[in-house]
Amino acid sequence: MKSSTICKEWLNSLPATQGYLKNEQSIGREFLSEKGMPSKKDEAWRLSNFNRLDRFLTLPTIIGSEDIKSKFKSIFPEKDQNRERIIINPSKNPIFNINLPEGIEELNNREIEENLGKIVCSTNIKNDISVCLNQASNLQLLALKIKRNSNQSLEIVIPSIEGKSISTRILLLVEEGAKLDLLQIFLGNHNSAQNHLIEIKLESKVELTHGLLSLGEEKESSSICTVAVEQSEKSKYSLNSIYHGWDYARFEPRIIQSDGEASTIIKGLQITKSKEQIATHSLIRFEGPNGKLDQLQKAVASEYSHCIFNGSIEVPQKAQKTEAAQLSRNLLLSKRAKIDTKPELEIVADDVRCTHGATVSQLQDEELFYLLSRGIDNEHANSLLLQGYYDEVISNFPKSAEKWNFIEKLIQDIKK
Repeated sequence: MKSSTICKEWLNSLPATQGYLKNEQSIGREFLSEKGMPSKKDEAWRLSNFNRLDRFLTLPTIIGSEDIKSKFKSIFPEKDQNRERIIINPSKNPIFNINLPEGIEELNNREIEENLGKIVCSTNIKNDISVCLNQASNLQLLALKIKRNSNQSLEIVIPSIEGKSISTRILLLVEEGAKLDLLQIFLGNHNSAQNHLIEIKLESKVELTHGLLSLGEEKESSSICTVAVEQSEKSKYSLNSIYHGWDYARFEPRIIQSDGEASTIIKGLQITKSKEQIATHSLIRFEGPNGKLDQLQKAVASEYSHCIFNGSIEVPQKAQKTEAAQLSRNLLLSKRAKIDTKPELEIVADDVRCTHGATVSQLQDEELFYLLSRGIDNEHANSLLLQGYYDEVISNFPKSAEKWNFIEKLIQDIKK
């Protein structure tokens, strides 16, 4: 079946536009109805596995008839005492287990109207399918404000439903001087699909540490996620992400330093095996002077799998004295696996220090030989080398993330 037909059938299956997201739903549906799904002619999508992208639309979309709390509560580890946990239920109720601490409150209607969609618009790209898929199908919004000068730790968990497609949308407004340690957990399920849209606005002097742990199920689990961040002056944003286990996944972090004098650190890791495909498409734009960026993207591909990285950095004339560094480091563990990496720099300003680079290699024979010569067997030697390779990203996650037992799984699955 052609992609255009699948897209039309999916749009026709959605409920009528409704509620406070009615306008957003209309924007997404009108765009998809007119433009349809992407093709190999779209540069940002040309390496995508379109059969799996089409399958993303064939699953029935949750419209409010099923409660997932009983299905997933038993597998959640105990939450950290110092970190409040929110579990997003994309069906009957938008959220449960919510008990907001002092310093975090829900946005009112005026604040939502003033901020919703603004960051996405400022980071808009041509043929913005990822965002439009979410706008078209999403019925609920989690909108929170981190109050001025507070110090908060928050965990947001989003599980999947077997045989279903879900869409979630989050809006975070972090007020001046606040500090937030945010951990997000995405959990896949057999024959499931997720689509996430996260908008974050950082006011002046904010510090946000953002950990995103996305763990799929190889058997036909899919994920599309867009994180759009707007940084005001003197704000600090650190994004650490791990993608693993998805049959098909696409992650799009988009960060705008709107006033300059902001700092951004991005460290990402994506791991594929079997016939999985995981892609990261990042955009960082400097809209003022004295901005800083340190970006490291790592990938490990084995068997017949495929990793993709496309990293775009935009430095216009007004972004003088920008310092930006981007590095893509990749490991190929199989002759049949593929890694495509494409760092991009678009620089108009003339007083900048910007670098980028990409490497693709295998586990080093010398390092492996050293471990074997010390009496370590081949399996454990490979595990130690992989763990050392992962550690540059994993070490930036909060200790509470270890409760999800993902580190051992990353090592064990890649050896199967």
